[in-house]
Amino acid sequence: MSIPRSSGPVGTVALALALTGCGFSSEGGSEASEEGGTRVFAADNGKITIPVAPKRVVATGYAVPALIEADAPLVGISSWKRGEPMMTKEDLATYKKLPKVAGEQAAETNYEAVAEADPDLIVIGVPAPVLGDIDIKRLESIAPVVAIGPTVPSAWRELSRKQADAAGSLKQFDAAKSTYETKAAELAKKYEDVLPGLRLGHVGAYGEAAKGTFQREFNGSWGTNIAEDIGATYYGKVKEPGPGSRSVSEYPSVEELPAAYAEADVLTYSVGSDGSVPASVRYVLDSKLWKNLPAVKAGKAFPFRYTEAATYGEALTTLDAIDTSLAPLLNR
Repeated sequence: MSIPRSSGPVGTVALALALTGCGFSSEGGSEASEEGGTRVFAADNGKITIPVAPKRVVATGYAVPALIEADAPLVGISSWKRGEPMMTKEDLATYKKLPKVAGEQAAETNYEAVAEADPDLIVIGVPAPVLGDIDIKRLESIAPVVAIGPTVPSAWRELSRKQADAAGSLKQFDAAKSTYETKAAELAKKYEDVLPGLRLGHVGAYGEAAKGTFQREFNGSWGTNIAEDIGATYYGKVKEPGPGSRSVSEYPSVEELPAAYAEADVLTYSVGSDGSVPASVRYVLDSKLWKNLPAVKAGKAFPFRYTEAATYGEALTTLDAIDTSLAPLLNR
């Protein structure tokens, strides 16, 4: 995974702007030209002139699930196996039939395949530091390139909207966003007498057992940000913040479990899409220090599936999984 998600309150309304021939500006920081056929779009790689209404789009990285969900006119994509378990049957079918012009890694870009797809826009969804693995100039000789990659984990909301905006596919995006916010609001109501008063802690999937570390995720991280939308609060903050996900998660030694989670009323931890426990998390769960934590002894440690969601459609699946896991809290 590219470790890169802070989010606004549920119900924040994003303004969907009609892409017409007159000037406009959008959340993506784009401006239409007077000519009407192109506009200038603010991306990670600068201000890029792109079509107002692209007809043939190539997407890579995190832009793949976002643009499939937004029903963008895709003609080629990178492989995105990590997202397959969270796709709907329809989106998965679309994903499988689209030509793969790149692999899982940015360096696995097939420039000849991109050229054969004949795109009029290329949307690259990889972290800025990874852009160096891509020959941007070569891609720019094929079509305009906009790089819109992950930053902090919870920023998937804004980034997926920018990706859909670039592809001229905001209508479907905003519909998915509305569906998610409605569901999140329903669950927030369901748990309003339970979650807001609790202090939560989360164990992420990216600790390293070989090094004796675990991943502690705070508000705004992969395993926590969607639960926040229904009223959860993960207490504490990173001791030594770094870029991207390191501003919302840290990697203490397993001996620090008591210091990290002794005050937690509830603990959650990341598991695979099939419910299996990753080795990095199993290392924590098997520790006597974990088993002696107050929340664990009280039976308040719950698994979270689909913690890598990076689109509103995927996040709907995450909401359902969180609801299933936290349901026992309603009976206490």
